[in-house]
Amino acid sequence: MPELRATTLVDAPLRTVAAALLDARLLARSIRGLGVRITAGPVLYVGAELAGSVGPVAGTLLVTRADTTGVSAELVGGPLPRFVLITDLLHTGGGTMVVDSVEWTSPGGPFGRLADVIVGRGLALKVLQARAEAVSARSRELVGAKVVVAAAIVRDGLLLAQRRGHPERLAGGWELPGGRVEPGEDDRAAVARECVEELGAEVVAGEQIGPDIPLRADHLLRVYRAELVAGEPRALDHPEVRWIGSDELDNLNWLAADRVVLPALHDLLDPPA
Repeated sequence: MPELRATTLVDAPLRTVAAALLDARLLARSIRGLGVRITAGPVLYVGAELAGSVGPVAGTLLVTRADTTGVSAELVGGPLPRFVLITDLLHTGGGTMVVDSVEWTSPGGPFGRLADVIVGRGLALKVLQARAEAVSARSRELVGAKVVVAAAIVRDGLLLAQRRGHPERLAGGWELPGGRVEPGEDDRAAVARECVEELGAEVVAGEQIGPDIPLRADHLLRVYRAELVAGEPRALDHPEVRWIGSDELDNLNWLAADRVVLPALHDLLDPPA
């Protein structure tokens, strides 16, 4: 089974590099000049499907991991019996080490093995190099990004979600309550303030869950666990709020950015033994 591996040291915190990796449009742009096309939403999350093509050959990649440890995806529809892309992130004293690897099984026969040597390996190395350069550049951009915070409020085994009413492009989608961090404001203070403004309830923010999530060119989303300490949450800024259980998490029409933290939200509602 052919395998290629490449490493890149990025001068940025691990969480920032993880956010750059989740930028699906960055991935698509970085490899377009190599004749490889990928179509995806704004961010990568577990369960997302990426439609890709190399010339006339098309396939679909399924994202199986997208968190602070890295990203993994595997081919679920395409010409190869097996294709897996794995990116692991490691904290070092000099920055964040990005370890990319690609594993695949070639079609059988001598022509398949010849195509492996002439085309497959060379193209895979170029893709890894282009992606690594793009992730490094995007990480540098995100170091100074503005922050949007969200609150994962859990009570009696249920999570509070709200349905967006605006802007039009987001209306109807579900998200965790929150908003922008004001200049000079601490993330956790912003969580508390936004919950008062949007829900009429007081919370205390705890630890961050999940990775930093890229929203736009200069914005990141950070999700914090929060404890409800006063007031009953009400829909003050959007049409609806709802308490949901773990069995409902995957069925809501979540906004793409919030989908990234669904695995972490499952762990909140159903802690691992």
